[in-house]
Amino acid sequence: MSHELDNKVGVDHISDDGISPTKAPGHGASHSKLQPPELVAAMTPEYRTEAERRLRKKIDTRLLPMIILMYIMNYLDRNNIAAVRLAGLQDELQLTSTQYQTVISILFVGYILMQIPSNLFLNKTGRPAIYLPVCMIIWGIISGATGATHTFGGLVVCRFFLGFIEAAYFPGCLFYLSSWYTRSELGFRTAVLYSGSLVSGAFGGLVTAGITSNMNGTKGLRAWRWVFIIEGAITVVIACAAFFILPNFPRTTPWLTEEERQLAHFRLQEDVGEEDWTDSASQSFFHGLKLALLDVKTWILTIMLLAIVSSASVTNFFPTVVKTLGYGNVQTLLLTAPPYVLAVITTYLNAWHADKTGERFYHIALPLCVGVFSFILAAATHSTAPRYVAMMLMVPGIYTGYVVALAWISNSLPRPAAKRAAALAFINAISNTSSIYASYMYPQPKGKKQPDLTIPLSVDCATAALAIVMAVIMRIVLQRLNKKLDRGEHVEGAINGVPGVAQEFGFRFLV
Repeated sequence: MSHELDNKVGVDHISDDGISPTKAPGHGASHSKLQPPELVAAMTPEYRTEAERRLRKKIDTRLLPMIILMYIMNYLDRNNIAAVRLAGLQDELQLTSTQYQTVISILFVGYILMQIPSNLFLNKTGRPAIYLPVCMIIWGIISGATGATHTFGGLVVCRFFLGFIEAAYFPGCLFYLSSWYTRSELGFRTAVLYSGSLVSGAFGGLVTAGITSNMNGTKGLRAWRWVFIIEGAITVVIACAAFFILPNFPRTTPWLTEEERQLAHFRLQEDVGEEDWTDSASQSFFHGLKLALLDVKTWILTIMLLAIVSSASVTNFFPTVVKTLGYGNVQTLLLTAPPYVLAVITTYLNAWHADKTGERFYHIALPLCVGVFSFILAAATHSTAPRYVAMMLMVPGIYTGYVVALAWISNSLPRPAAKRAAALAFINAISNTSSIYASYMYPQPKGKKQPDLTIPLSVDCATAALAIVMAVIMRIVLQRLNKKLDRGEHVEGAINGVPGVAQEFGFRFLV
């Protein structure tokens, strides 16, 4: 169902007799338990619309630019290991192909272990404006320290703890966004967040190419060490600035006026007909995780995201993939940028249209079909032009639908907040397990310019196809749940008028 309908009618407000549907004061409608707070109830519809516009602009301005910048550094610090291989890391530390792949995969072990505890802790404390920058300072220090390693063991330790601390950021930000924006606003904001990783992919290679060309041997250090040191230092500086810019949750952000605080909180309640984050005492660590694991939608989404992230493993080795075109190291790093630039554009457009229409399935499945085609093309040819066309389509094909799939999690598992936080962390953690085994699929032989990528590209193609299948299953499940809601039947996690009374309007899952 299109989100425009949800925006116009909101969630049904049931009068005290439990039968007659009425409209709540202000913008849209609400369930009977969700009476608007005093300052919101006093608003006229016109004033409410303008107040929401101003609130969104205020939060967008404070929140989005900073979390994009933070995520650029998160992704850059995590994935610069692929670029620095071409800047001398593998040769200087004398790493075998298997050792280099272990360095890649060990990060995701720490990354997976910390995600669920971190998100539940973030939900419990309600202070993302403190928690996320603190984590960022720590991972910046670890990233910089990686430039001082001299052994395989030291590199493994740094990478493990880097993943352990970085795990707090991405699932934390997904939950963070869902605590400020309604379902119909979330897809585009998720794309805005994820654009940070795509921008880092586009310019990470350019930065590494610049450092490789100009700083190799400076102060007696190889270029790859300077990459870690410089990027780690930048991360710490940005984290310090974030303390003064980011908001917390609607109820815990001091620089909002009381009217803005009430409106920010109530419009989220109105969106799904239930309380969101209220206070620390009401947030249960294990109850939220239990609710998430008992919901079949969590498992469908988990397999779908696992398959997409498995396909996206090609980006962990993208400089190596581009290297098969036969160009030099600096040219190869420069050629990694255009596919990411294209991905940023297609991701924004696709997410914007998904929010505008309220549709999710086709905005996920169609880009993945492009991804499947690109993997087939790359595996089937060794000619330079068609292979680079395939590489241009790989990154957009995977990530364009991925950001909409991330928003689909919050859309399909909206409340309570503890369940949403646990589900986002669980799905993201399990999906990233694919990066552990995928790291061993891409050969990293020293001195060999043309590794055979047929097998890893074929696996990535198969997992992209699996993701399309799971999206079809998710669509069918949500359509059936919406039909139950249309009949007035009870659906766990959905607030919908009077049980047993069919209603035209109310909460519906976005399909």
